[in-house]
Amino acid sequence: MKFFSSMLLAIIAVATLQTAIADEKPPPGAMALSMVLTKLEQQGYTPVVEVDLEKGRWKVEAYKGDQKHDLVVDPNSAEIISDEPDSG
Repeated sequence: MKFFSSMLLAIIAVATLQTAIADEKPPPGAMALSMVLTKLEQQGYTPVVEVDLEKGRWKVEAYKGDQKHDLVVDPNSAEIISDEPDSG
């Protein structure tokens, strides 16, 4: 399961990063997206279902338990800036 989870994170990171680079680049000093997602997973946010870069911050949709969350994450530290239950 851990291997599958890691592979899924890598696939999401590559696909998302390709999309994000086309629109916007992470700020200087940003951590690799795969590291940010790993830190979120270690905090119980799994699975991650969507990642976008907006205004220099990662916007992440992920589950924690049965609840879907909308997160705003600092790309330099992987710190969660905002954590709101998904209303949709």
